[in-house]
Amino acid sequence: MKNIGKIVGIFGLSCVLGFVSCNKFLNINTDPNKPTTQNPPSPGNILPQALTYVGYIVNVYNDYGSQVGGYTATAGGTGGFGSNWTYQFTSGDYNNLWWDASSNQKGPFDNIEDFQNIIDNVQGQPENQNYLAISKIMQSYLFQLLVDTYNDIPYSDAIKGANNVTPKYDSAATIYKSLADQIDSALAILNNQNGSEVDMSGVDVMFKGNITKWKQFANTLKLRILVRGWGKVNFSTQNKTFGSEGFLTDDALVNPGYARASGKQNPAWDEWVFTSAGSATTNSGFWLPSKFVVAFYDGGKLKDSWRGSKIYYQFPNVADNQMGFTDNSAPKPPSGGGPWYTGSSRSGTSAGNAQGIFKGPDMGEPIMLAAESYFLQAEANLVGIIGTPASVESNFDQGILASFKYIYKGPDNVVVGDPSGDVALYKAANSASYLVNYGLAANDDQRLEAIITQKWIALNYIQSDQGWNDYRRTGYPKIVNGSTDPIKSFASLLSVSTRPDKLPTRLPYPGSEASYNSANMPRGINVFSSLIFWAK
Repeated sequence: MKNIGKIVGIFGLSCVLGFVSCNKFLNINTDPNKPTTQNPPSPGNILPQALTYVGYIVNVYNDYGSQVGGYTATAGGTGGFGSNWTYQFTSGDYNNLWWDASSNQKGPFDNIEDFQNIIDNVQGQPENQNYLAISKIMQSYLFQLLVDTYNDIPYSDAIKGANNVTPKYDSAATIYKSLADQIDSALAILNNQNGSEVDMSGVDVMFKGNITKWKQFANTLKLRILVRGWGKVNFSTQNKTFGSEGFLTDDALVNPGYARASGKQNPAWDEWVFTSAGSATTNSGFWLPSKFVVAFYDGGKLKDSWRGSKIYYQFPNVADNQMGFTDNSAPKPPSGGGPWYTGSSRSGTSAGNAQGIFKGPDMGEPIMLAAESYFLQAEANLVGIIGTPASVESNFDQGILASFKYIYKGPDNVVVGDPSGDVALYKAANSASYLVNYGLAANDDQRLEAIITQKWIALNYIQSDQGWNDYRRTGYPKIVNGSTDPIKSFASLLSVSTRPDKLPTRLPYPGSEASYNSANMPRGINVFSSLIFWAK
């Protein structure tokens, strides 16, 4: 019972622009080993659907990260969650993070193929070079998701289709270097505008054809790769340079025109709050916030009623639980939208127009938050990738502010309230904590802990997999190994992990790889001892 929600219908181009009835994403390649090459759709038809499907994939990865990375717990009295509680993951768990042929759920590899279709079909077309660059950037984004989950994966042979149906696996560190190179290649294309490029404002469902924002996104994605691979990957000098456009200063959101209608809702809303028909979703009745994460809002660890009240229903009286606590005495999720929807209407036919995490069925799906951008810059300043340590505190503070701004936004992406004033109150309420007031950190370990902890908070139930990656890489947010206190550790009470922290380290490869590519699939993977190359 990993991802209980369904794949929502995703838009074809006519859905993006005209809201006519469409029920699924344009699966240009239903089998990633058998690409369609005859009469390919134009890049203007493929791009909006491919970007929209990235939003679905991000939601799937968020589910996974929230369940293993300390953000959620199962509700009391629920059963059937087996390996969610024990972490004894098998090749049948979380297959939709890869490509799940058994349930026809398409994952990153299928999406990568769609961007490759654009790449293959715009060669030699000066007017379509921005499509080429964007596709390279998004492939890098998707490949990083896979590497951070599975370590070594098919890469150099992965998108050769029928020319290689049993692709070899490449080393994760080598892939990271190649991803940074590919982003540099994309940036070179974006920097070499020839004046004949087509207008993408009507088909680019993330940045509306704004090339400056695409450059900022590419720089920020490359910085994420460098920060995570620093000291483990032999990056080139070029990889360590960034254009004058800088990094993301606003949230990167995909929104093809989400609406309260069948097949058109935001994928996270459709899975976690209400269906388009107005009924509560299955997942909203099974999962609760963890006590560990709520402690960063209700005073157990930090005081943050400002974001807490916008994220959690009836805060501070949050219905929460500890992973592995299965007693019926544990809370059940509140009816009418679950514990993460805080809007005034609890009716599935009118809910929406809220702040917090689940804002409404028409909200954009975050692909990368500005908060993450600033915290990446802060860590990069700290370790010497960019800038100087003198810049850390400013980027750290900007990261907190950007997190407040995102939580304070409604579904129309407009900030409501006074995030700057409330950040000042947040700092004052936690005046003795270096996790909030960076200047109090006494050494680089505390400085890194502050950066990663605030980033983990900012990613709460938005891109939880990125928070889980940072925990495995740095050990932050800090837990007490082996503790059963829900505020000191987010490990399941029913964990069978052999690690001191009682957590897993990774997922096994999906069963489809054992069936179709067993000769190349790495052997001897242990979910408690096999590490992602950047992990501690």
